[in-house]
This record gives sequence, C-alpha cells and structure tokens, in this order.
Amino acid sequence: MANPQDISLTQIRSRHRDLSTSILRTPSVELVSPSLQRTLDHARLYLKLEAFQHTGTFKARGALSVMQSLTSEERRHGVTAASAGNHAIAVAWAARQQGVNAKVVMQSTANPFRIRQARDEGAEVVLMPPGAATFSEAERLVREEGLSFIHPFEGMNTTLGTAGVGLEVMEDVHELDAVVVAVGGGGLISGVAAAVKLVNPKCAVYGVEPLGADAVSRGLAASGPVSLDRTDTIADSLAPPMSLPFSLSLIAHYVDDVVTVSDDEICAALVVMQEQARLAVEPAAAAALAGALGPLRARLAGKRVALVVCGSNIDAASHRVLCERGQTFAEGLLREAA
Repeated sequence: MANPQDISLTQIRSRHRDLSTSILRTPSVELVSPSLQRTLDHARLYLKLEAFQHTGTFKARGALSVMQSLTSEERRHGVTAASAGNHAIAVAWAARQQGVNAKVVMQSTANPFRIRQARDEGAEVVLMPPGAATFSEAERLVREEGLSFIHPFEGMNTTLGTAGVGLEVMEDVHELDAVVVAVGGGGLISGVAAAVKLVNPKCAVYGVEPLGADAVSRGLAASGPVSLDRTDTIADSLAPPMSLPFSLSLIAHYVDDVVTVSDDEICAALVVMQEQARLAVEPAAAAALAGALGPLRARLAGKRVALVVCGSNIDAASHRVLCERGQTFAEGLLREAA
C-alpha cells in the first residue's frame, strides 16, 4: 500500500515543471449559468478543462510522467499498455514524444474513433476482448517481447503526473471549497486529491464513479482492492475491472467521499455540459457534473467548486445518441430548480 507521506508538494511541483515543456497548462474557467446556479443554490462552478489536453484527456500527463522515468534500455525495447481507449492514445502520444515504439492493447469494443486516434499517434494496436484478456495480452507482450508496461492508473509516477491537474486548478482559482473528479481506477483523483490537500487541507475533494463500475467505492468499503466480475457503464474510460493498492490508499487518505451516479445521470450531465458550457465531451468528463447535480448537490450548495472535465474523446454520432438519452432527465433537473 502507498504511504501518503511519500508524496510531497515539492515532488508534485518538481514533476509538474519536468512535464511543462510537453504538457499543456489547460484553462480553468468559470461556468456562468443562471440555471445551474439556481440548481446548486448559487454555487460558483469552475471547469478545469483537461478535455483540451494533448490526446484529448488528462491521460497524457500520467503516460508522459511514466515514460520519462524509463531507463534507456527500457525505452529501446518499447512500451505497451492495456486500455479501453484514452490511455492507449496517451501512451502512443507519449511514446512518440520520447522516440519510443509503442504496441498498445485495446478492447475490441473500444470506440473506433479512439482506435484510429491511437494509430494516428503512431502506435501498433492489438485488439482483444474486453476485461482480463486485454491485460493478459499486455502481460504477454511484457514477458515475451520485453516491452515495458505503462499502467493505466496505478503507481507513483502516474499520480505525480496527474497531480499537476490539482496543482494548476489550486493556483488558478483561489479560495476553492471543493474539487469534484471522475473516478475510474483512481489515477486521476489520487494525484488531484494529493495536490489539492497539500495546498489547502480544508478544500474538499469528492470522487464520482459510475454505478456500474464501482471498484473504488467497493474497495474503500472493503478497506482493500477488489475485482469486479463485470462492468456495465457508458463511461467506458471509467470502467477498469479492479481497484489497486497504491491509488486506493491515496484515495482513502486524501478524498473526502466517493459517490456513484447512474448512466442516465451521466447522459443528463452530457446534455447540461453541451447546453450550458457549450462543450461536447465524453461520458467520463460529464461524471463530475453528474455528481454535482445529483448526490453531491446539497454539499456543494453555495460553494466555490471546481469540476475536472477530464476528456473529450467521443465521436459525434455517439455523443448525439447519449444526449438524446439524457435530454428529458436534464430538462427535469434544471426545471426542478427554476
């Protein structure tokens, strides 16, 4: 298990500087929406727009952070990854930045848009059935071809990379009361929460996890990592089939609460994000807003709140279908507050 004391603000700032020549400092902007302000009892919402990061998600930070930690021998042999999409794209991008060959394993059910993105970044893509088979193939590539495995969410270097998101939002938006972050395996929230709490221990950090992929919530309840027999959510980039010790221990230490939301709530948040923020994002990036409008609403009322908008890798047709699903629920949410 990770020792939270192993991560310091000095380390986070140092890694942020190391990555700054390649990683974008994404904007933190206030979302001015009378209807949302009514819904949240005049809360002020700020969006940390990691959807504008290289590769379209925060994943570029962690992937590059890990890539830069490899030895010259490891770089020579190349890297691999297991992913539903966003992590594979980020590893492919980071490998190209570092002049390293990448062979990434992606779920055969991954959105074709994301598969094309990974290939466009220069990676060789291997398609496998979702779940354990994807990770097993990556493990085979490590064992038989000598590739280095870039984990999608677990490990100190990943957490130090994603901590830059929290560091930037705390520098850009003063006197925040809360930061809300989507939760998959925990690679994003572990870094964000560590940075936020080390800068201001009084600022709350809340995680939002899909109800159909709640490995972190279950792990926290069990006081240890768990594996899921299956996952079922439209937010496929938030659906690893397990929680793991490093990220889970940091979440337990730094995160105030992790709540779950349904796919219908996520679809509704996609609509609200489109109509109120004028942003077309993927389901994972709407999860934080879904949490704010749902289970976290009372706790965020009247507060200064940052939402991490974590990614934008979705094709137009899929986005349209999900928004149609969420339209009625979204109208009900905002009408209820009118």
